[in-house]
Amino acid sequence: MSHDDPWYDALASGWGEGVVGGTGAPAEVRTAARVAVVPAARGREGAVPVADVYLQVQRSAAFREVRSRYRRFVVPAVVVFCAWYVAYVVTATTAPDLMARPVAGAVNVGLLAGLGQFLTTFLLTWAYARHARLRRDRAALELRWDTQELARGRVMNHDG
Repeated sequence: MSHDDPWYDALASGWGEGVVGGTGAPAEVRTAARVAVVPAARGREGAVPVADVYLQVQRSAAFREVRSRYRRFVVPAVVVFCAWYVAYVVTATTAPDLMARPVAGAVNVGLLAGLGQFLTTFLLTWAYARHARLRRDRAALELRWDTQELARGRVMNHDG
């Protein structure tokens, strides 16, 4: 049984180098521990266990910064969206007269609030994608490249 490296990407690291039969699986697998190994410098001595690479990256300042940026957006967004959703459901069940109040023709407060749920979902999705593009994607890509370098056994001169 092999453990595929989710960071391995043939386009980023070369066209299928160091893989078994073109499957994308690492060329070496330590059978006793069942831990995948990424060969340092592709096939030379000093293979690095994948778990050690990920632990080193996880402890790095760059990884903590990416996670922090993610949490600073997601936690408040989830809290606000869930509160808005619960308020809609509670209002719909406890104040049906308010939700049935007409606004314009057949459109009432409940219908506008329900459509507002859809609008809020789309706005939140747009805001998340924008936040990721502006605040996290570049740092995450750099972290990914650093991870590739660590997996290949090269020493990095970054925060990690």
